[in-house]
Amino acid sequence: MILTPIDHAALPDLLSGLDRALAPHPLAHRVFTRITAVIPDGDLMSLSTDARHHAEGVALCRRFGFGILDVDPQTWFTWDGTNVAARMEPSVLIHEVAHYQCAAPARRHVLDFGLGAGPETGRKAEANAVQTVFAMEADLEEAMSSLLGILWEAELGHPALLGFIEQNWLEGGVKLHNIEHFLKVTGLLAEHRLIDADGRPTMACREMDDDTFFAPWRG
Repeated sequence: MILTPIDHAALPDLLSGLDRALAPHPLAHRVFTRITAVIPDGDLMSLSTDARHHAEGVALCRRFGFGILDVDPQTWFTWDGTNVAARMEPSVLIHEVAHYQCAAPARRHVLDFGLGAGPETGRKAEANAVQTVFAMEADLEEAMSSLLGILWEAELGHPALLGFIEQNWLEGGVKLHNIEHFLKVTGLLAEHRLIDADGRPTMACREMDDDTFFAPWRG
């Protein structure tokens, strides 16, 4: 859910401020530049529903071995452990690929990746019953999946900026906490080989189990 609406008049100052703030950090700056390379015309508050973008999202899912179910996730699960419910916006579909990459190996075939029911999932009680990652740890993995999915959109030539706005990456502007968050998430994606040195998404998947991965945040 978008917290603060953004229009074309407000966008240049937001982007130029972040560009300057991230310039001393080469990898994060390359990631930001990829995402913001194309400024879509029209409404910045709605994700793409383009049929070509959707077909390319489905093709990306297939590259990772996903089964494709032609169903609305509201009648099923977003991810049932083997298949993705494909009746979603391209951006949301691609986001599920990023979740698959960012999840621990033991959770890749768990309902909604063991993170609890996603907002699109209809069978929430069942997805929540197998949740094993909670609170700040779930938020961290969600942030990684968010940014990685947006980078996949950029890689496919989709309007990645729309996802960047919709998932509130511009909400904090150039405030220190927002810059530090962006740097942390970018650094984790690189550390786990989910993006390369140019900030492009890779086909790698996270290898660490949850105990090891989340240890630095558990004190």
